[in-house]
Amino acid sequence: MEAAELFKKVRKIEIKTRGLSNQIFSGHYHSVFKGRGMAFSEVREYQYGDDIRSIDWNVTARFNHPYIKVFDEERELTVMLLIDVSGSNQFGTQKALKQEIITEIAAVLAFSAIQNNDKVGVLFFSNQVEKFIPPKKGTTHILRIIRELIDFQPVHHETNIAEALRYLTNAIKKRCTAFLLSDFLNKGFQDAIKIANKKHDLIAVQIFDERETEMPDVGLIRVKHAETGKQLWVDTTDRAVRHRYRKWFDHHQEYLNDLFLRSGVDVARIRTDQDYVKPLMNLFRRREARR
Repeated sequence: MEAAELFKKVRKIEIKTRGLSNQIFSGHYHSVFKGRGMAFSEVREYQYGDDIRSIDWNVTARFNHPYIKVFDEERELTVMLLIDVSGSNQFGTQKALKQEIITEIAAVLAFSAIQNNDKVGVLFFSNQVEKFIPPKKGTTHILRIIRELIDFQPVHHETNIAEALRYLTNAIKKRCTAFLLSDFLNKGFQDAIKIANKKHDLIAVQIFDERETEMPDVGLIRVKHAETGKQLWVDTTDRAVRHRYRKWFDHHQEYLNDLFLRSGVDVARIRTDQDYVKPLMNLFRRREARR
């Protein structure tokens, strides 16, 4: 992509997603993702009504007068964005490709994070980790992430979610909040997601297209598997073919629902032709309600 065209796309996404973050998400983000706990701030003299459990006995003994420790919320978080860049996300039959929706959502989350002084990192994955951008703060860093989201070209096209989760578990030593953005059309990551969510706070964001849920009756068509390149002819006028297609998707969603539930992973589902603001807000509200 030419530099001028890339700059225009980055600027367009920055304006849209920064606005959404400022107007809608930042307050909810702050209340939902609170940080790792309390950090020591200072010592001051004991006042009536203070919790005696906060007394600093060493300082008290030194000055022969009660002093307490004061703590502030340790606000800083590390936020990791795990971005599925496999071939299946280069698909969309309505308003946008799945990858374009993933890019916008990732940008909104990134801007929400830096407004709260959090670090943001990104992991691009296909059937292997394609690129890792370590967590940092600042608008310049976020704009670099957006450029990568728009212009990144993976070497491989298949998917291995388990590999991305294993990399996250090994690379990020302290607990972080991790958003896993994918269409989740593959299986085989049940063990990895359980392990990752025990160490980190993992959230799944599933992006899917209407045509993945139901096959239209449009005659004889040739379809191509986006990840393997395999092609075949499909007679969409056959009701049994359309039924099996729908049944596969429904069963796969049941599998994912059960997997996320058993793993303790929150999930937001977003269709390419629908506004992603409402599903994300619902996700934030569910998490707020549990606090």
